[in-house]
Amino acid sequence: MKILFLFLDGIGLGEDNPEINPFTRANMPYLRSLLGGKALTKSAAPFENEQVSLFSIEPNLGVKGLPQSATGQAVLLTGINIPAELGYHYGPKPNPEVARYLNGATIFSKAANASKRTALLNAYPPRYFDGIDSGKRLYSSIPLALTNAGISLFTHEDYFAGRALSADFTGEGWREFLGFPDAPVFEPEAAGVNLGRLAKEYDFSFFEYWASDYAGHKQDMDWAVRQLETFDGVLKGLLAEWQDEDGLILLTSDHGNLEDLSTRRHTNATVPLLLIGEAKYREIFEKVTRLTDIAPAINALLGFD
Repeated sequence: MKILFLFLDGIGLGEDNPEINPFTRANMPYLRSLLGGKALTKSAAPFENEQVSLFSIEPNLGVKGLPQSATGQAVLLTGINIPAELGYHYGPKPNPEVARYLNGATIFSKAANASKRTALLNAYPPRYFDGIDSGKRLYSSIPLALTNAGISLFTHEDYFAGRALSADFTGEGWREFLGFPDAPVFEPEAAGVNLGRLAKEYDFSFFEYWASDYAGHKQDMDWAVRQLETFDGVLKGLLAEWQDEDGLILLTSDHGNLEDLSTRRHTNATVPLLLIGEAKYREIFEKVTRLTDIAPAINALLGFD
């Protein structure tokens, strides 16, 4: 079976309050149809039908302070309670103490060691690699885990060739911000079809969407709503391409943020775990309650542990 891990940075399950929560304002008919007509808020979980399961997952892990990206993402990839072992949450980029957990114990490493096909489906522009090579930029937890597993990140050449996806799904950012006027641009639904097509080429694939966390920090309701409406189109295209028998789609996050635009900080909200696929794949997650439980369930499905 195959697993597509959709990571949406900074997505919590918030209140049904349109004053602060863009999930209650955004026009997301496709996601609502999956959730029985409900928005992706705290009141929607738990939920289950013949195709979908939605759980509420605790990201704080018994450690004081607000959850942060570096430790949260490292937990998702390892199943280790890294904040508890270190005594603190940390982010956005991993410090040396966090980074040492991302070398050998991640899902990417386990997949590579088991000769499974695995990839991070995001394409990165030349300036990203220039920053890494010069030491002016640090890897975040997810690409660090991938490169530590001996797997290369995709480049702009991969994006142009259709082997990888833009971080904003549609590719508009490659034209507007990255200096590629001829970069391919896709409607959200077409981008979702591309995501499904690529994911089916791998046993374990991962896509990182960081704009959701950025939107939360900006506290820009209109911009946040646009991001969510784009994602709804992507999800529709993805599920038109990906059939339940292809495997499991898993969507989750590292901490809350976007669901409460009354603050530019992260939140203590629980995060969603949305599973799409056949019941036999979803049932292993029935007892998952914390961020640390997700990686062991994935490892078990893929036959690693």
